[in-house]
Amino acid sequence: MRKLNPEPLPRKSRIVLQNVLERGSGSFSSQASTQGVWSQDRCNHERCKRSSSSLPGYEHDILLEKAEEVLKARIKEGDKEASFLLGQLWFEEGWYEDALLHFYKIKEEDLRALYQLGIMYYDGLGTEEDKQKGLEYMLKIVCCENLKAKHLKSAAAFNVGRAYFEGFGVGHSDEEAERWWLLAADNGNPKASVKAQSALGMFYSSTDHKDLKKSYFWHSEACGNGSLESQGALGVMYLHGLGVRKDMESAVGCLKQASERGNVYAQGYLVSYYYKRKMFITTVELATRLAHYEDIAMIAKKTECIPMYVAKGVAMANFYLARCLQLGLGIPQDLTAARKYYTKARDLDTDVTSDLYKEIISGRI
Repeated sequence: MRKLNPEPLPRKSRIVLQNVLERGSGSFSSQASTQGVWSQDRCNHERCKRSSSSLPGYEHDILLEKAEEVLKARIKEGDKEASFLLGQLWFEEGWYEDALLHFYKIKEEDLRALYQLGIMYYDGLGTEEDKQKGLEYMLKIVCCENLKAKHLKSAAAFNVGRAYFEGFGVGHSDEEAERWWLLAADNGNPKASVKAQSALGMFYSSTDHKDLKKSYFWHSEACGNGSLESQGALGVMYLHGLGVRKDMESAVGCLKQASERGNVYAQGYLVSYYYKRKMFITTVELATRLAHYEDIAMIAKKTECIPMYVAKGVAMANFYLARCLQLGLGIPQDLTAARKYYTKARDLDTDVTSDLYKEIISGRI
């Protein structure tokens, strides 16, 4: 769990392209479908790298250009919100150097810009990594007296705890991490840091700080506030009776809902559940899909889940797929393919693989 994802800005400050265009004239989509490509100079610019948007590339590029035009026009009219949104648009598109320079210009007048700078320096986005500077910016936000920045202060407090937990930019201290996360979590307040609530759930399930009742409490709070990570964790806790009474109905419900939302760890546990219920065709179908997941970091970023647990979910899927191939359960027997998937499982997570081998030896799977 040592490597955590940062707390994102509130949703209303993100997904800028969609928000800006929805406020626009409503004609952008039709213009995008008829307008030609950008100028040659523009197309030669680094920004013309294709976005991950589901829109066709050329249409997305044109909509981006329109959004920039709208925001720059609003900035000329003195719209300070548009100034932040322009930087955020560039940040979302991965144009980090442009976003960094823009946020730096407005950091004294917009705490969100200062927050994004903290994230960018801490994680090395658009600049050389400088975790001390990233931490300095987060502490500045936490200590500010702006009453309108309560959620931002909670998010910044989570990131300060993250720095102590990871030992980057400051000396490692689990005690300080716990203290900052409790501050950020604000007793489960939905307007506080949901990341901190989920992190506390993970923290209290760790070997050194194990208190499963506290872990269940914080995962419940975070799940109720929308955390995908904690929804999957709750499913596992109900499944094994960890910090809560064992409840298969609640376990499967949480795991299925989390899986549908993209939680790979929950998907891995569903593979195990289907196998143990002898639903081998369903096991193979789900495990095969998961076994082809390669970019763990990208999946973790997209789902805002901890990379280590994404890897564990994929490892479980590879192992159970290998077992089905070895025994010919739900799929024709193929010992060569089975060895391949056992190896992939081991490479992804040796602990998961070791535990599952023990289950084979004991005759449980």
